[in-house]
Amino acid sequence: MTRLTHWLLFFSLLVQSFAGFCAKVDTLEVPSASMGRTLRAAVVLPDRYRKAKQPFPVLYLLHGGTGSFRDWLTKTPDNTLLQRMADQYNLIIVTPDGDPTSYYFDSPLVKTSQFETFISKELIDKIDNTYRTVRDRKGRLIAGLSMGGHGAMFISCRHPELYAAAGSMSGVMNINTATWKVPADFAKSRADNFAKLLGPPKDGDAPYPGYTMVTLADQLKTNNLPLIFDIGVDDFLIDTNRDLHRRLVDNKTPHEYTERPGAHTWDYWENALPYQLLFFSKILKTNAVAVP
Repeated sequence: MTRLTHWLLFFSLLVQSFAGFCAKVDTLEVPSASMGRTLRAAVVLPDRYRKAKQPFPVLYLLHGGTGSFRDWLTKTPDNTLLQRMADQYNLIIVTPDGDPTSYYFDSPLVKTSQFETFISKELIDKIDNTYRTVRDRKGRLIAGLSMGGHGAMFISCRHPELYAAAGSMSGVMNINTATWKVPADFAKSRADNFAKLLGPPKDGDAPYPGYTMVTLADQLKTNNLPLIFDIGVDDFLIDTNRDLHRRLVDNKTPHEYTERPGAHTWDYWENALPYQLLFFSKILKTNAVAVP
């Protein structure tokens, strides 16, 4: 083989490798009867979805506070991250809107903030009736960052029958803002938001029992759902993650927990997501729903 032929072959393979990431992104409108309004979600379809006629597993990937459904597609340093992950693992990735500060629970006080119902029922129904999906918990995953990390853990804890596994990146594992390493004015603004959504806080380190993950460690043990969560060592939420990790170790709940270099940034989350997808891919293979 001549040197020219060698380089032509190399270039051809390189082009094919880049062309292999051909995931398509849809924007979907999702009516919410529980909130009386319509929200949006981005849907990343792997290239193989066009070619294979079998059902595909779905990852529901939640955004953080003050964010929107477009965050995971536009704020990572590499804007092709979700498309590459969808193609690599042959799964559908759904990034729904969660409002700026909903924290993904159903508010007993604010009718237009019913995000547990929206994510766990209305969104799943819309996705399953629009796309060729695995309509079973064996092929359904949920994860998120920051506020979305709380949402993924909380919703999966409340509805373990719906998901094969759950993950959190830099998640808010305690919504008591006194446990966050943040300026006082930011802590107060979030505390006021929780009071608006949930009512006056109770005394103690976890003022909203049942709505915050550090109070749900025993329920996580009962559910026996595969869990993965991670956080950067310079993240302002690290104490809340360490607290949940300790509680799960104490009650002997199996889980994957990692601390790695980084802070509460998109650089960190871009690095974290592939680790979580590797964890999830093994579960999908075990459940015999992975698309080859």
